[in-house]
Amino acid sequence: MTTEFDWLTLDDDEEVLWADTPHPYSLVPSFIVGVPLSLVLIGIPLLVGSYLSHTNTNYVVTSDALYRKTGVLSRSVQRIEFDKVQDTSYSQTFLGAQFGYGSVNISTAGGSGIEMSFRNVADPQSLQTLVNERIKRRSGPETDAEGKAAVLDDILTELRAIRRAVEGDDETTGSDDATDGDGTDSDPDAPADALEPSDFEFDATTDER
Repeated sequence: MTTEFDWLTLDDDEEVLWADTPHPYSLVPSFIVGVPLSLVLIGIPLLVGSYLSHTNTNYVVTSDALYRKTGVLSRSVQRIEFDKVQDTSYSQTFLGAQFGYGSVNISTAGGSGIEMSFRNVADPQSLQTLVNERIKRRSGPETDAEGKAAVLDDILTELRAIRRAVEGDDETTGSDDATDGDGTDSDPDAPADALEPSDFEFDATTDER
């Protein structure tokens, strides 16, 4: 594994599930164009470049992520974890449909368009199925439960905020009703012409007969 994928660094519990290079028949279009042009030396660089690009491109699917290595003189390695994959699709050209190869395209959450493409791989539909299965396993019941718990926490937080706001309004309204404009207490249920204690005062001195 180290010798075959010296460019690949895996975690301790990560294992390779699928690995491949572009399909050999994907070089056919380059040969169709390059061979006639090689008679005037123009097609030779085209043929050599296509071959080197083909042999130096590797695609790997592990239990945790997707990898793509490209580059002839330099090396570029791209990695996308399954947790970040939003969508997958595959496509085939006319020749690809005839010879059994195509491209699998990967889009990520928050990304713009296709973030990674496994170009000209054999049986692209099977590869897409493998990737989709790994995505479902990575986002299993535990992940769904965590997502639901987070949503419930947000709802409870909003409900508590609404409750505090309503209770605050009730306290303010009760305080206003308990006092008049001049700050004196008033009873809204008392009649307007209620008798005061002074109305019952009388003169203690009376005539004696």
